[in-house]
Amino acid sequence: MDQAVRPTYKPGLLDRFTVVLFHLVNKFIPWHKLPSIIGALNLEALRVELRQYNLHDTYPDGTAQGTESTCPMADQRFDKSRNSDGKFNSTEMPLMGCSGMRFGRNFPRAFCPKPHEDDLWNPSPRMLSERFMKRNEFIPATTLNLLAAAWIQFQTHDWFFHESSEEKYDIQLPSGDKWPGGKMLLDKSKSDGPLSDTDKKSPGYRNVNTAWWDSSQIYGSSEDATKALRNMDSDGKLTMTKDGRESFLPRDANGLPKTGFNNNWWIGMELLHTLFALEHNSICEMLRRNYPDWTGDQIFDKARLVNCALMAKIHTVEWTPAILGHPTLQIAMNANWWGLVGEKLTKMLGRISKTSEVVSGIPGSGVDQQGVPYSLTEEFVSVYRMHSLVPDTIAFFDAQDGHHQKTIPISDMLFTKAQDPLDPPEDLSFADAFYSFGINYPGAITNNNYPAFLRELKVPGDDFARDMGTVDLLRDRERGVPRYNQFRRLLRMPAFKTFEEITGGDKALAAELSDAYDGDIELVDTLIGSHSEPVPQGFGFSDTAFRIFILMASRRLKSDRFIAGQWNADTYTKEGLDWVQNSTMKDVLGRHFPELKPVLAKSNNAFAPWEFLEESKKYTGIETNAPTKK
Repeated sequence: MDQAVRPTYKPGLLDRFTVVLFHLVNKFIPWHKLPSIIGALNLEALRVELRQYNLHDTYPDGTAQGTESTCPMADQRFDKSRNSDGKFNSTEMPLMGCSGMRFGRNFPRAFCPKPHEDDLWNPSPRMLSERFMKRNEFIPATTLNLLAAAWIQFQTHDWFFHESSEEKYDIQLPSGDKWPGGKMLLDKSKSDGPLSDTDKKSPGYRNVNTAWWDSSQIYGSSEDATKALRNMDSDGKLTMTKDGRESFLPRDANGLPKTGFNNNWWIGMELLHTLFALEHNSICEMLRRNYPDWTGDQIFDKARLVNCALMAKIHTVEWTPAILGHPTLQIAMNANWWGLVGEKLTKMLGRISKTSEVVSGIPGSGVDQQGVPYSLTEEFVSVYRMHSLVPDTIAFFDAQDGHHQKTIPISDMLFTKAQDPLDPPEDLSFADAFYSFGINYPGAITNNNYPAFLRELKVPGDDFARDMGTVDLLRDRERGVPRYNQFRRLLRMPAFKTFEEITGGDKALAAELSDAYDGDIELVDTLIGSHSEPVPQGFGFSDTAFRIFILMASRRLKSDRFIAGQWNADTYTKEGLDWVQNSTMKDVLGRHFPELKPVLAKSNNAFAPWEFLEESKKYTGIETNAPTKK
């Protein structure tokens, strides 16, 4: 059994009363059908209960996180700046959240066992991919733009990446499968060495990246990696190369970008990594103007803090309300950052409440680990499997007048080819590419919407291709993520008794699920079940996955001393705090690509579809995912 079935988080009396009250309410009305402000209070009650039951450490005792004596802060620079290894975010537990630490769990590990070999293949993940992942016709998510799809991959590359073993799965292929070469191999996840009997039944896995919201995808997950990306002089900037009027990320000997994390690279990563490297350098220039006597390290450290916090804010108050476009979420996510008193009053008066995250938001409310050392979790990784967002092609337009320039398959903009559309003689600028991402749709997160190239993906350096639909299912099973009904039970959500209940009455899909899973509803994988259930109004993904989200989204902020704790001018500078609090994604884009400002001025959210320029309105290329105008 787990060392502790429940976390040690103890909510107050009012919180406990609110949980009980909304349990009663939700028997009759789900949270997303309540009036918005009441729904937001309902979500807060859900978060309190999730903190009570759904945070679990994967280390047998607290010594793994280090102490001030076993891991002293030799360089006091890191008292007010981020360490790239992730150390010292907590001075009491200096290794917490750093690179190489284990993923946690959202469920007791007794319910997350390593599967028996037969269970790993039951039913065939490749068969399920063929039936429920394969895209027959592109299904667009019409409330979002392609920038939103790129953004979430950009963020997950900051948060998590599992270690790989040298051992490989020889993935079982169904009879008659036409997989090229007839063999599909996949590296196994490398488990951490056992530290307890629990580890033998439910292995722990280590995170290659830092788990903090520290922009390690830009800066790297080690101090050595960061130094290699910097100009080690007095300007504090990240190294960029200049080609004509555009600045680019420098390339390594293999043609991949020199940045903190360059795996799974495509043009979407090229755009966002470049944008926020430029943003870092602009922050450096602002700090140099205000603090001319500072060293390069001082400039770099403050610029990184500001850039990281700005990304966290953009994700919280812009990206999330775009992909979860429900009125209640607009209130709830803004409250995560600004509190229920709102942005205007917080900017005018500062924090109304010194400690209440509900009243005045999480930044500056005080660090709280909710009784469990901070980590990201295996279930958090699972619910961010969003490959359906990726389209097959991107239609590119001119950012000045909007005319269609070309349509390019994404398969031609992967890895070392990601920069090709931006290199001469292609004549596409970064502004053109960002405008195009702003008016192209991503795919909907639903069944039968994985692009073909991801279902036959060849990664540089590998001798074999992989089907990401198969991989996504196999990874969840391998790492002990519970199947769909059990996943819901452990979140105190009702388990479904029939396949039609899962699909909300869609009989054809229910029959397909029943046939694929041989009538056993308990075998349905969490990913496929989540893709099959009806979603709340405006939601881009399932309510089941959302329960992990409401717990972990706030935890990433609340656990971080540079956000929940030292949210002050002494740590960030007054100018740095102002930069974060007064900048949006639209501001970042317009700061570096001024030609985008006119179209951005007409947009309420940078991650929702942008207004078409006049020439774009003439485009009728219905064969692509771009919004069609006639």
